[in-house]
Amino acid sequence: MKDYDPIVSSFGDEAAAGYDDVLRGDEAQTVEFLASLANGGPVLELAIGTGRIALPLAARGIPLAGIDLSPAMLDRLRSKPGGEQIPVTLGDFAEVGVTGRYRLIYLVFNTLFNLLSQDDQVRCFENVATHLTEDGVFVVEAFVPSYLLRLRDNQYVDAEGIEIGEVRLDVGRHDPVRQMLEESHVVLSPAGVRLFPIVTRYAWPSELDLMARIAGLRLKNRWGGWEGEPFTASSPRHVSVYGR
Repeated sequence: MKDYDPIVSSFGDEAAAGYDDVLRGDEAQTVEFLASLANGGPVLELAIGTGRIALPLAARGIPLAGIDLSPAMLDRLRSKPGGEQIPVTLGDFAEVGVTGRYRLIYLVFNTLFNLLSQDDQVRCFENVATHLTEDGVFVVEAFVPSYLLRLRDNQYVDAEGIEIGEVRLDVGRHDPVRQMLEESHVVLSPAGVRLFPIVTRYAWPSELDLMARIAGLRLKNRWGGWEGEPFTASSPRHVSVYGR
């Protein structure tokens, strides 16, 4: 996508302002799952964003810190009750630019794929490994890209929402050679047209497992969701847990 800048294009002021307007509905299950692995903490969220997951975890008394690239998303986090108490680092989460070691480090909602090269994704795994305690785990939630292989002409238009005063579309183009997905969430309303583009570099679960091995980690468990659903050939996403 020409001139794509993730901070400006995908995670700027407008995106941050409306980021929490449409929730997935499994936030409570996500928090419960992560809390069960935290072992009292400390915990680190990569790409903490507006704190949808971090704030409920911290409210349980679990020491938690975060990293994010977007000043706008972090401003939104700090504006929420409890947000000012979470220590956050502004920067590239692939660098894991923090001190200390953590019992749990996690990435949710496909965020690993915001790193747009295999090298950066491997670098993230390697840096995570240096910040895990000996019994610590790294949790990655991501979609399984099987559906992309069924696209006609490697592109799609999906209706995400149709209302009286607003239509929301998801428009995508897939490059299977580079494993890149270029999307724009398009909002049509009487106020005009709003565009929310995002570019991701996806990876298959087996590729993530190899990245973990390069970093000295191993797959410990993989589920099809936050409630321990079995991971099968038809699972649209996976929750993978890596450790030493």
